[in-house]
Amino acid sequence: ILAWDQAMGFMLLDDLGAQTMIEVIDRDKPAANLPLYMRAADALVAWQLASRPGVLPEYDQALLARELSLFPDWYLEKHKGVKVEGKVRETLDSTFKLIIERNLGSPQVYVHRDFMPRNLMMPGDPSEQRLGVLDFQDAVYGPITYDVASLMRDAFLSWDEEFVLDVTVRYWQKAEKAGLPVDPDFGDFYRAVEWMGLQRHLKVAGIFARLTLRDGKPQYLADAPRFINYIRTTCARYRELKPLLRLVDKIEGIEEPNIFGFGRQ
Repeated sequence: ILAWDQAMGFMLLDDLGAQTMIEVIDRDKPAANLPLYMRAADALVAWQLASRPGVLPEYDQALLARELSLFPDWYLEKHKGVKVEGKVRETLDSTFKLIIERNLGSPQVYVHRDFMPRNLMMPGDPSEQRLGVLDFQDAVYGPITYDVASLMRDAFLSWDEEFVLDVTVRYWQKAEKAGLPVDPDFGDFYRAVEWMGLQRHLKVAGIFARLTLRDGKPQYLADAPRFINYIRTTCARYRELKPLLRLVDKIEGIEEPNIFGFGRQ
């Protein structure tokens, strides 16, 4: 920001270019995108290093719960026609409580809340390595795990786990070296990222249903299966999340194969 007249509403900015990161990504060759994602990781670390308490709104229990409620209110009830009561309500309430508790346990930094390639700009100057960052008006102060989960479990493209792990561990190394409060054990950090990502996936599934049903934007709900897959993949890893997995599978009409051996008494 070169100059800013708040009263008049004018701002003079560096040229952030005309291309978003998603426009230059090669979806068919994950490894070819590693340098791009490292630039994104650098932008994320720089953003998080600027963090100060008391500047942005808290990503607190109330906000996390309000976002999670979008899943039953819009995806289940309004999109799927599922009555959220009885066992369904009990499963959601107990799982949501656990998700919130886990995520509130992470160290806090600035959280963009939509840190993904559609909001990262390729600079117009080819000598500039820094990426521009857009769409941060909903930024909050919350879990350090949120933005890397958002980056690697994208709303509009999916990567295999090998690439997700590769980028996430490289981000973690950069963050640790920079002195950010990431868990010193990568396995613990990655589990926390998955639990944070689950909160986001549930929220976004609800938002996409709302955008379609309330706002007349059906293109968003077309990406909902991506988020259902994210939800199912995470829930399948953790015993505490199996009730949510069974609920989602039932609603989506997914039947898992019987893996038990035959002939055993």
